[in-house]
Amino acid sequence: MSQVPEFQLHQRLAADTIGLGFSQLCVIRLMNDRTWPWLLLVPAVGGIREIFELSDSQQQRLMHESSTLSRGMMELFSGDKMNVAALGNMVPQLHLHHIVRFEGDPAWPGPVWGVRPPVPYNDEESEVVREQLAPVLARLR
Repeated sequence: MSQVPEFQLHQRLAADTIGLGFSQLCVIRLMNDRTWPWLLLVPAVGGIREIFELSDSQQQRLMHESSTLSRGMMELFSGDKMNVAALGNMVPQLHLHHIVRFEGDPAWPGPVWGVRPPVPYNDEESEVVREQLAPVLARLR
């Protein structure tokens, strides 16, 4: 009988993001780049690289959480477009990026990756974003 690996957040995700808490299924992380409102949902399931590897109920929960987060972020930040992506080319652990985009932002209309180095939050800025996002994140619990 094979053993399911214990969930552990990938070291790159831990280094590049700020913890915001947990949903029913996921670890919620803020990308440490104040250029864009950018959150990640990381299913807290060990050994998962792809959405199809989740159980049917976990897949449904992930889509619900992703949609709820996307709606809340767009309401909060009044963006022009919500980008949701699960690439996994650099970090194999399954994680979904949720990025609010604005016409005229530094990468518009292209992807945000590699356009410019991240602009990290200072402690005060990350706390303000955490407080702004609190009602949105509460919908995921």
